[in-house]
Amino acid sequence: MAASEDRQKASSCELQDEKKEPAQNDFTTDSESAKATLGASEPGPAGFPPAPDGGIRAWLVVAGAACIFFSCLGFMNSVGVFQAYYMSHQLRDHSPDTVAWISSLMSFIQFAGGALTGPLFDRFGSWVIRPGAVLYIFALMMTSICKEYWQFMLAQGVLAGFSMSLLQVPAFAAVSQYFDKKRAAALGLVVSGSSIGGVVFPLALSKMLNGTSLGFGWSVRIMAFVITPLLLFSCFTVTARFPSRKTNFFIPRAFTETRFIMIIVAAWCVYIGMFMPLLYIPSYAISRGIEPTLASYLLAIVNAASTFGRIVPGILADKFGKLNVFGTGALLTGVVVLCMNSAVSTAGLVVFSLAIGLSSGSIISGASAALSICTDDPRNLGTYMGMGMAVATTSILVGPQVAGVMIDKYGGYQQATIFGGILCLAGSFVAIATKITTPQGLFGRS
Repeated sequence: MAASEDRQKASSCELQDEKKEPAQNDFTTDSESAKATLGASEPGPAGFPPAPDGGIRAWLVVAGAACIFFSCLGFMNSVGVFQAYYMSHQLRDHSPDTVAWISSLMSFIQFAGGALTGPLFDRFGSWVIRPGAVLYIFALMMTSICKEYWQFMLAQGVLAGFSMSLLQVPAFAAVSQYFDKKRAAALGLVVSGSSIGGVVFPLALSKMLNGTSLGFGWSVRIMAFVITPLLLFSCFTVTARFPSRKTNFFIPRAFTETRFIMIIVAAWCVYIGMFMPLLYIPSYAISRGIEPTLASYLLAIVNAASTFGRIVPGILADKFGKLNVFGTGALLTGVVVLCMNSAVSTAGLVVFSLAIGLSSGSIISGASAALSICTDDPRNLGTYMGMGMAVATTSILVGPQVAGVMIDKYGGYQQATIFGGILCLAGSFVAIATKITTPQGLFGRS
């Protein structure tokens, strides 16, 4: 009788283990040890305990990730200041589209590198942030001593871009592991760090470059000194919640999923339209007769407005659906971009800057939140986000260059704004259409 009872208990345990099989997107073999490490609580997606959606540790991860985005994407938001300065100083003999390749390459590698750094985070945890922080400070110091075009391409374009990818995608993935119901709001708070940086860096750089005798080298080095303690804080606070997975560095099956592909296509189109005004608004303002220092301040206005445009849509996305808010934000961004060439006065440019900041604020965090719904296994979030962003951000290699060629050929910005605005609208329609692939359907809160 005892042997029979033991066999029945063993059979019952096997059945329970079968019920806890990972979801379709779980390609790992170490799930049981991970669950044991996390403790016995009510299982969430893929059989793991649900995300805490708060607590000291979770909010410290958010704070550390926000510091990363302040330092990286916030600095990248000042590329318009660099673009205008390079065109009138070190690289004045180069065309606008040629100079734009520096920031475009940096932006592309910054996100495309996630195809490598996302899986690295899933396999090895947050240690990848530490070499990224060291490389990033080194890249800024090298940029400060550059004089030739190829030097800017290597230091600012390649090295800074790659070091940013070691920081940003792992930060996104770490925050996503700690939040489920409040994920979009948490990611919005993280990306709002870039908005604050996008206010600080353009104002500080513009003042130092145009209003002091510091020069280019010391202006950039001072920014690096400001960033250093923030990244040091991030190295200690941004940690992974789940034990790393040991198999499948990449998940190629993701590219057979319709939802994943459609979100990538939507983000690809929207990024072209969104980055065009961020890069060219200072030079556009100067072409309208605005003083260079004031023209650079417009980027600070854009990023100040995008702080609200990133936090509020994140809260709304958790309530009304991530794809709903991402698609709506893309639609509004497209409309605003189409109006750029109509802003001809200082007041008009300020209003445009506020509008583009508010409307485009949800795009980066919105795309990442949308990609996070493509997998049920939180251990695969870094890989899905990294692979998705890597493909989507190839558009950054297209948009600014095409816009620069149009500006150079036609001697104005009208064609470039139409190009960016239409592609932004196309991306919004694809994002909304992606809802068909969700269980909630086209009219649901997905």
